[in-house]
Amino acid sequence: MTGELTVTGKVLRIGGLREKTIAARRAGAKMIIFPADNMSDWLELPVNIKEGLEGHAASWYSDVFDLVFPNTSTEEANNVWKDQLAKGKAKTDKASEESEDDD
Repeated sequence: MTGELTVTGKVLRIGGLREKTIAARRAGAKMIIFPADNMSDWLELPVNIKEGLEGHAASWYSDVFDLVFPNTSTEEANNVWKDQLAKGKAKTDKASEESEDDD
C-alpha cells in the first residue's frame, strides 16, 4: 500500500497510481491496496499493467488491516502489541537497573 491515513483511519487519495502499480509489478507484488478514491484511476489502467495483480480499494485502515491480516481479529492484534510493549518495557527497566548498578 502507498499513501496516507488520517488520525481517524481514513485512507487518502494518492497521485501516480499507474507508476506505483508498474513499480509494484516489477518488484513482484501480487496484491496492491490503493485508496478507494483512486478507483477511477485503477479502472482506467490498461489490462496489461494490472495483469497478475490483485487490486483492492480501501477507504479505511480497517479495510487495509483485513486485507493484510485476513485471519487475525482486531483483538488478537491488540494483544500481540500489548505483549510486545510489555516485553520492551521489561527490557528497558532491566537495562535501567543495570545502568544504576554501574554507577
